[in-house]
Formats: sequence, C-alpha cells, structure tokens
Amino acid sequence: VADGLSMFDGTDHCYFHSGPLGSHPVWDSRLFNYSNYEVLRFLLSNLRWFIEKYQFDGFRFDGVQSMLYKHRGQGHIEKFDDYFGSSVDGDAIMYLTLANDLLHSLRPNMITISEDVSGMVTMCRPISEGGMGFDYRLAMGIPDKWIAMLKKLKDEDWDMGNIVYTLTNRRYKEPCIAYAESHDQSLVGDKTMAFWLMDKEMYENMSVLSPMTPVISRGLALHKMIRLITFALGGEGYLTFFGNEFGHPEWVDFPRAGNNDSCHHARRRWDLPKDQLLRYRFLRAFERDMLHLEGKYPWLTSTQYVQVKNENDKVIAFERGGSLFVFNFHPEKSFSDYRIGTSLAGKHRILLNSDDAAYEGFKRINAAGEYFTAPTPTDGLPHSLQLYLPSRTCMVLRPEDTL
Repeated sequence: VADGLSMFDGTDHCYFHSGPLGSHPVWDSRLFNYSNYEVLRFLLSNLRWFIEKYQFDGFRFDGVQSMLYKHRGQGHIEKFDDYFGSSVDGDAIMYLTLANDLLHSLRPNMITISEDVSGMVTMCRPISEGGMGFDYRLAMGIPDKWIAMLKKLKDEDWDMGNIVYTLTNRRYKEPCIAYAESHDQSLVGDKTMAFWLMDKEMYENMSVLSPMTPVISRGLALHKMIRLITFALGGEGYLTFFGNEFGHPEWVDFPRAGNNDSCHHARRRWDLPKDQLLRYRFLRAFERDMLHLEGKYPWLTSTQYVQVKNENDKVIAFERGGSLFVFNFHPEKSFSDYRIGTSLAGKHRILLNSDDAAYEGFKRINAAGEYFTAPTPTDGLPHSLQLYLPSRTCMVLRPEDTL
C-alpha cells in the first residue's frame, strides 16, 4: 500500500517477515520481523515518543497472541509444552520484554496490558524473574463467555460452576483485567450486552413512564449482576467498555462500503444516562456505586474463596477482601433464610444490593437490616448467616466492625 510500511521499499521484507510468515492469515495484516534491529528501534522509539509527546501512562498491546506464535494464534494450546515449542516466536517475546523494560524504566508507574488469550506463561511476571514484564493480561474469555450464554442458553440452563470456572481461570500472581464486554462483542455483526438482553424493547420501554416489562426487568437485573460478579471475581483489575456502564444499546459500526460510509452507529449516546426519564441512569448509578465500594473496601488485590455454586438454586457466594458476595441467578425462585457459610463472624451489613430502588430494583431486600452469623459450620466454613435472596439479585455484605 502507498500509505503504510508494507512494500515500503518495493519488497515484502523491509520491516516484516517475507512470505506466509509475514502475513496474518485472518486479519490481512503484516507481521513484523522482530529479529531485525531496525524494526526494534522503530517500535521502541514509537513507544517512547507517545510517552514524551502525549504523556501516556499505559499501553494495551493488541493481538499479542498473533505475535507470540508462528501460527499467529491460529493453533491450539493444549499443554505446557506448547508454550515452549518450535511454534513460539522467540524474537517477538524478546521485543515484548524489551518494550516492557523500556516503558517501566521511563515511567515507573507505567501500566502495560497484554491482549493474549493463550495464557502464555510468565507473561505478567517481572523481567527479573524471567517474565515478560506485563502488569496485566486481559481476561478475554470472560466477555466471550457472557455473550455466548446470552446467545445460546436459557436462563435456567446457566451453569454456575462454569461461570465460576471462567471467572477464576487464571494463574496465581499473574494479574488479569476482567471485563464483561468490549468491542469484540459489540461491533457490527453482533450486539452490546444490553441489546442481547433487551433487544428492541430498549427503543420502547426504557422510559420510566412506560410499564416495567418482563424483558426490561430481566435485562436490568442481569446486566447489574453480570457486571458485579465480573468485577468481584474475574481478576485483579476491571475494565468498563465505554457505554457498558449504562447499558448502551445497539452496536458499534464504523463508516465502510457495507453501510454506505454511514457514521450513524459510529458513536456513543452519552446523553442516555443523563436523561432522568430513562432507565439507563439506574444502570450507571449501580456502576458508580460498585466502583466506589471497591475503592472503600478493596478486593482486587485479594484472593477469593468461592463457597457456594449451587446448580439447582442458581446461587453463587464467595468472599474476597473481607466482603461477602452473594448472587441468585435463578429466573423464578427466591429463597428465604438461605444459609451461606462464611469465615467472617459477627453482625453484617449490606453495602450494595442490585434490588435497591436507586438501581430500578423492586426493594425486596432490607438494606438497613442486621444479619448475624451463627456458629453453624456450612459450606466448609466455621460460621454461617441466613439471607433472603430474591430471584435475579446480588448483594455485598461486610462485618459491621470493619466498616
């Protein structure tokens, strides 16, 4: 092309590998030859330029899996040997290590994030330990799992054990960024999470002046629950894809030949949560309050213990950062005096619950109530407390003496 580096000097190997090794089989893009010193100088100087010119304090490296392997991410990782075999691109690993060393040397507080779904070992370990030096890996399997469930499964068929496995499937001390949705789920050809939940009713029944329909009720409830359990259990960091915090409808589409170069869907409707007559504001309020809650009682830096994943009741409960998180995903059943095991003894208070009126809930949970533990071992833990769990709700509790 005339406006890029490919064929810049009339050859296909000036900055890239020649032949099939230098072309991605799916993306129609080129692959750098990281063994070339001039390529390394070019890429590393670009990183430094963005820091010095625009004061960047973080970088997300896109498509890292296509760099790590000579099969460009199109092969299968089935065992640990696959991380060290002949299919691994050692030159690319060296570049990524150099990039992290440079970035963290120039800015000690720099954050680097790797988009790698293969789970390459030592990706997020310090270079001094033989790692590549990334601070976080994007937990890409999480949003894919949520969208797949919304597309293919009835609510009553959701597998609690599989949800927990997906959210906790990461190596100890290799931090991950959890997220419920990203551009991969909402680009043209797909829909945002909110649109999968509520579809065309978002055009007619998101007004507070219209009746609360079963579709909107389900959509609002699950949207809140999915975000909270992803935030609380899915990683050591949390990413909100722009618009997901208030349930942006429809999809993202950029001008192209297929849509007559239209910009109609190449935007975010930031006005929606500002309109007091629309229900989007309740979803944004829930996002705000769960983020503030983690800021006040941090859990992202803590390990988690999952004590309940009941398939029949569709209940998940776990502890993290000194707080107790409880989710009832059942589409119909509410449970009175549901006993949950806990290691956190004493009187508990509810800090956040999705059924609160502030989030367009039905106010079935007594947010001002006092919940006392009993010395009754349950779920393998020494104490337990009994809670009312309305269907499709979640809550966060904490011992009163830690507030």
